Amino acid sequence: MDNCPPGIGCKVKGLIMFTEKTLQEVEEGKKGWEKEVGKARRQKAEKGKRFSTVSDLEIKEIYTPEDIKDLDFAKDIGYPGIFPFTRGCQPTMYRGREWTFRMFAGMGSAEDTNKRWHHLLKEGETGLSTAFDFPTLMGYDSDSPRARGECGRCGVAIDTLRDFEILTHRIPLDSVTTSMTINPPASVLWAMYLVIAEKAGISWDKIGGTIQNDMLKEFIAQKTFMLPPEPSIRLISDTIEFGTQHVPLWNPISISGYHIREAGSTAIQELAFTLADGIAYVQDVMERKKMDVDSFAPRLSFFFNSHLDFFEEIAKFRAARRMWAEIMRYRFKAKNPRSWWMRFHTQTAGCSLTAQQPYNNIVRTTTEALAAVMGGTQSLHTNALDETLALPSEFAATIALRTQQILADEIGVTNTIDPLAGSYFVESLTKLMEEKAWEYINKIDEMGGMLAAIDKGFPQMEIADAAYHYQRQIDKGEKVVVGVNKYVIEEKVPPEILKIDEAVEEKQMARLQKVKKERDNHKVIQILSDLRAASKTDKNLMPYVIEAVREYTTEQEICDVWRDVFGEYRDPGFY
Repeated sequence: MDNCPPGIGCKVKGLIMFTEKTLQEVEEGKKGWEKEVGKARRQKAEKGKRFSTVSDLEIKEIYTPEDIKDLDFAKDIGYPGIFPFTRGCQPTMYRGREWTFRMFAGMGSAEDTNKRWHHLLKEGETGLSTAFDFPTLMGYDSDSPRARGECGRCGVAIDTLRDFEILTHRIPLDSVTTSMTINPPASVLWAMYLVIAEKAGISWDKIGGTIQNDMLKEFIAQKTFMLPPEPSIRLISDTIEFGTQHVPLWNPISISGYHIREAGSTAIQELAFTLADGIAYVQDVMERKKMDVDSFAPRLSFFFNSHLDFFEEIAKFRAARRMWAEIMRYRFKAKNPRSWWMRFHTQTAGCSLTAQQPYNNIVRTTTEALAAVMGGTQSLHTNALDETLALPSEFAATIALRTQQILADEIGVTNTIDPLAGSYFVESLTKLMEEKAWEYINKIDEMGGMLAAIDKGFPQMEIADAAYHYQRQIDKGEKVVVGVNKYVIEEKVPPEILKIDEAVEEKQMARLQKVKKERDNHKVIQILSDLRAASKTDKNLMPYVIEAVREYTTEQEICDVWRDVFGEYRDPGFY
């Protein structure tokens, strides 16, 4: 088995799941069924209707053992906690520990976000998740001309360590994990978190959490840019190396399919492009840092979207674990079983929410969350009903949290592990998604890897075509969106939505000016000079960034050094 060719998803077969006699009986039985019910079925079937998943995979009317006759139970399905981990990474899954309830929160000021964090923790949230405003995401301070009007609008504004001190006030950093959705300046925000822990007397080996830190998916889908691809990957490898050496419980990257799906990809594209990004990061760390794969692979994490099609999403999650286990074991020759694990966070699909009849979004989010749980996620964020209109209100965020708690405590889905294993439909769909995802990965390998594929615009165009195709299906009524193209009603009163006070920007700029005035500016200038010099070498830049944020150097001051040394990225656009 360990001699499988890398990157093609090969299998070494053992005992098949069904005997030839059983399959023959199934085939004969199916023919008899079709003959007996065929006339009635044809009469009741909707004329010309085509049944397919959200991603437009055609679905047969019935699945039998014939559809999974080539699967080997031990090698394709198996048991949780054992290769290929189709049924889950941990041997006990939710019987041993529930998934982390991690609600996305970030609003206006650090003070307001800190209040929301404390509210969610009080209500039962078990992991924090941070949304930053657009200037912070792009590496600009609140007083930048480019930031005007955007401060605090789509998340919390963070300029210096002072903001982070307020953000994390009375948060137990040694007992709660924190996720930060930040990409181009991820190392800067992570440095702030490390220094805050240091100031609280908490050693770095005691803190846990995740920085998203995935730039490849930014070039593909989300489009928050700062530096060109090569230096962007260099900064990511620096964080992985530093985390491996100094922050062992931290996930220094969350390889993210979520935004690929939000941009309009199919489930298969999300799966394939996310894994291809993961391959690129592992290759870069091994080549650039000369690190053994087993030294850092156990801390790699992933982030997926849970969309509307219940069974397609479950199949995607199961296929993802199986594929990543094969990639790590056979392609990268990892020896540690923990390196084969795919641990992932899931967020319900923001793009599936509608402004029309927004309370319907509670139902959408619930079914998407259930798919994530049935698919074996380690962590889950449930979107609030009003997120298509504004940042979540406290009322809506609490309902979203309660959705997870009801799933965990009331409906029995945590009682047994991977309950859909062996389902003819689910196993067949899992296999189909895996096969089609491998086709994409092999094509990307032939192009020279994901960076080369991005340069050619391949994933970007594939996603654009898929998004256009899906929208056309909605426009023609081939795919139903309740309240949008079917069951439309006249609405009078929209739900109350959260509005960010314009005074947030004034207060934020005043605080930033005060910090700049009171800090040791001579020291800041020297630190930035040191960072500039180190950036022109192959040194790990994390120690320089940490030293900079300790002295209240701003995020933009650090990022401007990199923009000057490495240049800025401009999306070439592909049509």
